[in-house]
Amino acid sequence: MALNQDIINYFDGKDIDIRTYSPLTLAYIGDDVFDLIIRTIVVNKGNTSPNKLHGNTVQYVSARAQSIILDSIMPILTDEEKDIARRGRNSKPHSKAKNASTIDYLKATALESIVGYLYLKDDMERIFELIKYGINKIEDDS
Repeated sequence: MALNQDIINYFDGKDIDIRTYSPLTLAYIGDDVFDLIIRTIVVNKGNTSPNKLHGNTVQYVSARAQSIILDSIMPILTDEEKDIARRGRNSKPHSKAKNASTIDYLKATALESIVGYLYLKDDMERIFELIKYGINKIEDDS
């Protein structure tokens, strides 16, 4: 699975050293990758109304849910992933948290930074592993 590289190749993009990207840039792309994965999981659970799909999605994509996911995956992160998380959590977002505490918002940014970094590394398998682990934690606590 190399979606990022396929996009770069197809649209004549250039390879850039992703270690130079800011954590907010990583979170920017990671937010959408995370959202796509969650929406795909929810849609594959069955055909239902968009309102129900949205409700099922929100339980995983809210800042609070992403904060819980980050906390649950911290013990299984590599040192490199922990560094990305730390940088994401310590970033200075330009927007303010809506319906979330500041700490949940920063932890969500940290999770999105990890997802963005792994996506740009074309490591979708690792993203899936981390998200599945985190989702299982949310569902076990429900």
